Amino acid sequence: MPAAAPRPWHVAAENLLLPVLALAGALLLFGGFVWLGGTSPVETWQLLYEGAFGSAFSWQNTLLRAAPLMLTALAVALPAQAGLTVIGGEGALALGALGCASLPYLFTPPANGLGIALVLAAGAAAGAAWVALAGALRQYRGVNETISSLLLGYIAIAVFKHLVEGPLRDPASLNKPSTPPLAEALRIGPIMGEAAFDSWLGDVHWGLVIGMVLCLLAGLWLSFTTHGFGVRVVGGNAKAARLVGLPSHRLILVACAAGGACAGLAGAVEVAAVQGAANASVLSGLGYTGILVAFVARQNPWAIPPVAVLFGGFGAAGSLLQRRLDLPDASVLVLQGFAFVIILAAEALRGRIAAGLAKALSVPAPATPALKETTP
Repeated sequence: MPAAAPRPWHVAAENLLLPVLALAGALLLFGGFVWLGGTSPVETWQLLYEGAFGSAFSWQNTLLRAAPLMLTALAVALPAQAGLTVIGGEGALALGALGCASLPYLFTPPANGLGIALVLAAGAAAGAAWVALAGALRQYRGVNETISSLLLGYIAIAVFKHLVEGPLRDPASLNKPSTPPLAEALRIGPIMGEAAFDSWLGDVHWGLVIGMVLCLLAGLWLSFTTHGFGVRVVGGNAKAARLVGLPSHRLILVACAAGGACAGLAGAVEVAAVQGAANASVLSGLGYTGILVAFVARQNPWAIPPVAVLFGGFGAAGSLLQRRLDLPDASVLVLQGFAFVIILAAEALRGRIAAGLAKALSVPAPATPALKETTP
């Protein structure tokens, strides 16, 4: 009897089970890691939950960290849909922050919603151009996009530091070099307003809404438009896409530019909503964590928001682990590292879980009774 073919819901269950099991394995490994240092794993897990989701303040901290992670994850997920592995989100974020902070040097934006849109658009444009450059190098010069995007990220960070600490430095920023602060009218405020500071949203800014809306729109674009379908076809087989007449070069550059724009927008949001100016605090590894978020979400824009909230919670819990258990604040990076390694290793099981579900849940067909021979 032939093996039962996996059904769509078997594949969907596999797509959910693999990251869940990988994250559970990462938590177990992290528990073993802290246990070797003399710390209780159970207490560590409890504090991870408490620091991420245990109170209104924890939720505020988690959502503040999740907002830029959604955008930097899109910087990986959108080019991946076109078949490229781009990991230069940190560089695009740095240039996005620089573009947002330096726009007032060119002209004075209006002190209203249009001015906010302009400074955010400047950041998005800088990020789009930078990641599109990696895509162009891949398409027209054959340069590996993973390596080029990573190296371009380092160049962008160097440019950011040079300008922030040199030509664009605010003379009033003595101990922490930064650009002149944005005008208050160009800042992004909290979603609920100042009166709702004690709520679970509290001072969570509109960057969270921007990230969630862009994840939703990116998923709709890829799933329900001919242009998005073309991007997915190119990502599946670029040669076949060219044979059927799809403009693969253009589609790949569009996907890269869209991803870079999201990462650049993340940097602009960090300036306009959190820091108030471009400084070294913007470069906190959000672009690198976005790579992990995108891989856990399987490059699916609709799965990015919950994964970003989860990893934002891990980051938020770091300070609590430091205060209660005397662990380094950066210990959560070990947890993220375990998660990344296990997620990559779990790809070897892709297809097998769906096949196993199909086999285990298949109902065998009833046996056909043999016909008896009759004599005339």
